[in-house]
Amino acid sequence: MSETVLDARGLTCPLPVLKANRLLRSMEPGTRLRVLATDKASVSDFQVFCRETGHALVACTDQAGVFAFTIKRRADASTGQAD
Repeated sequence: MSETVLDARGLTCPLPVLKANRLLRSMEPGTRLRVLATDKASVSDFQVFCRETGHALVACTDQAGVFAFTIKRRADASTGQAD
């Protein structure tokens, strides 16, 4: 299964989550988004984002200060957040 990659390195809260949300809205249900971020706050931000929107946080890794999040797009067409 291919993944769409969002490079959010160097961006600070809340930009990585906002960009991921925008991209997830355009993706098909069940597809995966991989987000690369360097903001330490992104770890908790993506956990809350996925819990609140119903997307699945499949993986979260930290390699030398680069956090990689794999998010599976929820099954329905809505992200649960207002436009």
